[in-house]
This record gives sequence, C-alpha cells and structure tokens, in this order.
Amino acid sequence: MQGDRLQQCARDRVEELPGAGLEHPFGPDWEVFKVWGKVFMLMTEITGEPIVIVKADPEDSRALREQHEDITPGYHMNKRHWITLHPGGDLSKGLVEDLVTESYLLVVANLPRAKRPVDPDTFGRKDL
Repeated sequence: MQGDRLQQCARDRVEELPGAGLEHPFGPDWEVFKVWGKVFMLMTEITGEPIVIVKADPEDSRALREQHEDITPGYHMNKRHWITLHPGGDLSKGLVEDLVTESYLLVVANLPRAKRPVDPDTFGRKDL
C-alpha cells in the first residue's frame, strides 16, 4: 500500500470508531488519535515517508513484524507495545483497518467501564 493510501485508510477507519478524535499536541507534523484522552494511533511523515504507528499486543506485535517487512517496532514509542506501518509493501487495506481497530480496542479496554464508548469484547464482532 502506498504511503498516502496507508494513512488515508487508517484515517478512514478512525472515523468509524466511536469517541475517537484527532489532536496535534506535538505540532502540525504529527496527527495523534485518541479515545478519552488516551493515544491509540499516530501518523507522521518526519521520517521521510508517511507512517502509521499503532498499539499492539506484544505477542501479536512480534508475529506481525516477523510476517511483514513493512511492520517494525513503534517509532519513538515503547517497542513491545507499539508497531509502525510503512508504505510500499504487502500491507492490505483489511490488515491496516484491523490493526487500527485492535489498537483502539486495546486502549478502550483499559478505560474505566463508564467511559468506554464501546464494549471491547464485542465491538465489531460479526458472530455475536
């Protein structure tokens, strides 16, 4: 997926997530997406390419990095809990959408129940 398409795909998915919003706390070069004040995705081009940084379960993170050369440890983030998606390779739209959603749900699951905009155990599950 090309860089502009990678970031647009991630942005489009965020628009479908209840309670998610965009902020620029680090200046105009960083797009920071939060739910109830907690970061779940960042986007920038300061590395010379448009990248997307999302939260991931540490085990999933390791497996994803092994399976996809366009997924690396989180740029300027905790390397166990964050991954960076790079353009130009084999990342599909569906995978990008799933990774953005999973990042969002990891953050939502740690919010107090009263503040959760969705149930992280059932949101988006078609089999329920």
